[in-house]
Amino acid sequence: MCSKNSAGESSIVPFLTDGSGVVATRAHVHYVVTEYGIAYLFGKNIRQRAHALINIAHPDFR
Repeated sequence: MCSKNSAGESSIVPFLTDGSGVVATRAHVHYVVTEYGIAYLFGKNIRQRAHALINIAHPDFR
């Protein structure tokens, strides 16, 4: 996944907009990969997951 979309906005967001399609719950996601690294999320609490995602976000959005 690219860390930024074509409009220059972060692809890693803290919430989904109404009507967004969800194909996996947070419990099903083990890895998230961007050009800035890999976040292993399995077994982590929400705070730990947030820190792991921040670490792989584009530097402009950390």
